[in-house]
Formats: sequence, structure tokens, C-alpha cells
Amino acid sequence: MSEEKLYALRNDEGKYLLMDSEPLWGDKEGSFVKNNALALLWARDCGGHVVTLAEEPEKVVLSKEQAEIVEGAHNSKRPASYIILKSNDEELLMNAYVNGYTVAKEKKYLVYKELGGKQKNKLFAQAYRSSIYPGTISWILTNEVKSGSWARFTEAEIEQYGLQDCEKEEVTDDEQ
Repeated sequence: MSEEKLYALRNDEGKYLLMDSEPLWGDKEGSFVKNNALALLWARDCGGHVVTLAEEPEKVVLSKEQAEIVEGAHNSKRPASYIILKSNDEELLMNAYVNGYTVAKEKKYLVYKELGGKQKNKLFAQAYRSSIYPGTISWILTNEVKSGSWARFTEAEIEQYGLQDCEKEEVTDDEQ
């Protein structure tokens, strides 16, 4: 959040001061100023009092698992208790519960093995999801690791397919 604040003038009836051509008190709209001293001058000249407008807080970035806990808390009679029982990140998750959250994109990796031998060029065996046998992986031989969507794996998939002993290269956001 930025440190700049916005100020408006409100009277005792809850109306805001609109300062277009001449000051006018309106029910639903008003003018905002960035300078507190200017707002105080308007308050002196037109009546009313200065109100600081609060900025919307930034949403918290959570993992998928943390987001599931916050969703569970929304369905709970005692959200704080629910969060405390489910996680050690109480402050972060309560902040997400109150201010909102977004789920972080899961990192994806290219998975390959560099093949040895007496070749002049490097040769790689690159893993990809098999289109013939869903739920399995296949390997393709290549001189250069390629970044197709069929070759990107999450950490969970790397574990699932038993690829922990392979080299992995993180796919950046612009490649996703």
C-alpha cells in the first residue's frame, strides 16, 4: 500500500462535500484531496470535518493448501479456532481471511537426464506426459531441452512419477 492518503469532508448528516465549481454537499459523492492542510481549510470554510479514506488492503498470497484452510474457516462457526487448529501460520491466514487472498501459481519444471557418451553434441532424455497411456510419462531424445506444455511438471508430479533423480529446470512465468 502506498503512504499517500486521500481526504474528504463530511458533515454531521453524513453528506460529502463536492468541490467542483462551488461547494455542494452531496448524498453519494464527494471530492477527494491528497493534502490534509487543504482539506482542513475546506472544513473551516464550509463546515464539516475531515475524513481519511482507507485504502483497500493488499490480498495475501497463499499456497493451495493454505487457501483450503481459509475457505474452511469461512464455513466454520469459529473461524479463528479453525485456523489455529489447522495451521501454524495463524497471523498470515487470519490476514487472508479478513483482507482476501490469491493462490500462488505452482512452480513447474522441465525434467530431463543428460545422457553420457562420446557424442559431440549433448543428448538429453526429456520427460513428458504420455498421450497414449494417460497417467504415465514417456521420454523423448533431444539435443536441447524443449519447453512444451506437455513437458512441464509440478513438484507433486515429479514425486508421483519418480523423477526426483532427474535434473529439473524451473519454467519462468513468461514461458507458462
